[in-house]
Amino acid sequence: MNILVMYALCRDCLHLENGAVSACPACGRGRIISHPALTRLSIAHLDCDAFFAAIEKRDDPSLKDKPVIVGGGQRGVVSTCCYIARLYGVRSAMPMFTALKLCPDAVVISSNFGKYREAAAIMREKMDALTPLVQPVSIDEAYMDLSGTETTHHAPPAVSLARLARDIERDIGITVSIGLSSNKFLAKTASELDKPRGFAVIAPEEAEALLGPKPIDFLHGVGPKFAQKLAADGFDTVHDIQQAELKALIRRYGETGMWLKQRAHGLDNRPVRNDEERKSVSSETTFRTDISDPAALEDQLWQLCVKTADRAKAVGVVGVVVTLKLKTANFRALTRRISLAEPTQLAQEIFRAGRPLLAREANGRERFRLIGIGISGLHDHRADTVDLLDPSIAKRAAAERASDAARARFGTDAVVTGRAARIAKLRESDG
Repeated sequence: MNILVMYALCRDCLHLENGAVSACPACGRGRIISHPALTRLSIAHLDCDAFFAAIEKRDDPSLKDKPVIVGGGQRGVVSTCCYIARLYGVRSAMPMFTALKLCPDAVVISSNFGKYREAAAIMREKMDALTPLVQPVSIDEAYMDLSGTETTHHAPPAVSLARLARDIERDIGITVSIGLSSNKFLAKTASELDKPRGFAVIAPEEAEALLGPKPIDFLHGVGPKFAQKLAADGFDTVHDIQQAELKALIRRYGETGMWLKQRAHGLDNRPVRNDEERKSVSSETTFRTDISDPAALEDQLWQLCVKTADRAKAVGVVGVVVTLKLKTANFRALTRRISLAEPTQLAQEIFRAGRPLLAREANGRERFRLIGIGISGLHDHRADTVDLLDPSIAKRAAAERASDAARARFGTDAVVTGRAARIAKLRESDG
């Protein structure tokens, strides 16, 4: 019989206690976080509380008890606002005139990105001191993987994170909220549960029960438009997705159906990656003999798109910029790129973007000795942007994932496209 041991952590003095307590036995204070999984979880999400507004209040103490909005003038939008302004209904990205109607006494301050970046840099140094696996999401939030750091810091990740939050408040003068769990999705979810100046924990075994009663847009990544569509289809709560058959979700929403099912159950296999680890994913090949034929170059391009897509899928990223690389017979290098409406890791989508770029250069007269294709502007793969999802892309994605699964199970030749078959035949004829 497994007996769950409750752990309690004082967020002020960092005392860790075995057992549930209402006040810290070491310092007597009551800022306690208690959870049975407190000492075994290592994936964290850190989110600054009203970051821009907090910096402005730090620098001008007279603003402490006033509603503060950071943003443009009457025709601008709200960059962020403090929690007092939020009580009036003010939100980020809201038109400024709407915000001032809701909160006419608000103090409006123009953004000062210089000092925001300075504060963010200090925070990043503190996070880097805890773990090399820090993945910034924006200027004021980041994921951290503290696996294996207990020996270095002589404390479980939870204690190190509480110390980090305390040090940021002391040294930078702002507060942060931290979520701790077993994966990025649950860590992000946890950080939203206790704001501001919060610290929340979600164990993987409690995720389903916690998520089930929540409205569907509680899932990070489900925007307003997609939530409306889901509601129209009968999915009002996360529990509705939990109960739905996976095959039915995939039939209706393509790849996004798989993503929904995973998140509804609290599943997320994306690793925390250092932002400096990877800038692009690409593949290239140098021909044994120069090629001028546009159709032959297209065939080469397709093969490289498949390789690039496979590499992107392996590391769990999508890219929003497709870059074509060519080198002529006389070693002249050509680079052409295009930005996509939606990030992708799909071979078909990379090819659809790269093919017109190639067509502009491959006129049948110019000979080429090298071709390459890659994606950059990388983000974590999240079902190709949920709120902007094109149904046709969803269907192509589902088909490609099915093809990937077949290749993984039965070998690379399990699924052969018409183009691939033609390439294979040409190779045979070449001997």
